[in-house]
Amino acid sequence: MRLRHFSIAMLVLTGYAVAQPAVPAAAAPGAAGRGGFAPVVIGPPAPVPAEVAIPRPTAEELAQVNAAVKSWVASDKSQTKPLLEKFQSLMMLQPARPNNAATYTQTQQRMGPRHEGFVETASKGNIDLLLHGDSITDWWVQGDANKAMFDKYFGNIKTANFAVAGDTTQGVLWGLKNGEGQGFQPKAVMLMIGTNNSGTFTAPEIAEGVGAVVLEMRKDFPNAKILLLAIFPRSTPGDPVRDKLAEVNKIISKLDDQQHVFYMDIGAKFLDEKGVFLPDSFRADNLHPQAKGYDIWGAAVKDKLAELLK
Repeated sequence: MRLRHFSIAMLVLTGYAVAQPAVPAAAAPGAAGRGGFAPVVIGPPAPVPAEVAIPRPTAEELAQVNAAVKSWVASDKSQTKPLLEKFQSLMMLQPARPNNAATYTQTQQRMGPRHEGFVETASKGNIDLLLHGDSITDWWVQGDANKAMFDKYFGNIKTANFAVAGDTTQGVLWGLKNGEGQGFQPKAVMLMIGTNNSGTFTAPEIAEGVGAVVLEMRKDFPNAKILLLAIFPRSTPGDPVRDKLAEVNKIISKLDDQQHVFYMDIGAKFLDEKGVFLPDSFRADNLHPQAKGYDIWGAAVKDKLAELLK
């Protein structure tokens, strides 16, 4: 009986942690957006691959688990029963909340000239390699030193870079569905996205968002080979954000099927033996590569990209 009670408790606590993710609020009606853009309105949910989907209880499962919890508390005869009764509501399994990281949401980054330019570029076609993500990818061509690294590794490839600084999984999803994923069929895609989701979302939620982006790309570019990069480490050793991103990477690695999706983790190449970024490889923010970091990145992926572009 004690074993059964313990098992029920563990099930409840585990379900509680999974079923109640932190969810960012949508912008208030009429709120002013960045640069005069319209406020962000959360869009419809996107499909998520089974490999990264968060388990979500059905209404029937919720009822069964919560009935078991009530029965357990009512039948308990130990000295802790008053505490169990006091905190019973916290142990009850709650309905899962929506994961905004896996929605088609037009972020402010995907509003205005940048998005419109991407749509125009997409409509013209003639793209063999698509780079996608956030500022880490966007800034490959920021400044002469970075651009020299871009030309070094991609100068002879018909490449388009649709990454936007500050964007998230949901923004990339919206862009792909709204013109950025139509009009061309690349041979390969290099994708890294999710670091800008790390402040609000849980690791499983971010992984769902990344998985949704991969699934959308598979739909838009059915013949493309997708090089899915692990999210680069950020901050310094011991910062919880590193652990969160490492957890995301562990989950999204399951998307690798060696047919259409190829997962690659090159994060360790930027770090010394203590986990600190190599000198001059990243900016002082411990997030964005400098020319040396882009050189390390390019060298790490060039052979794999050449294989995927064949």
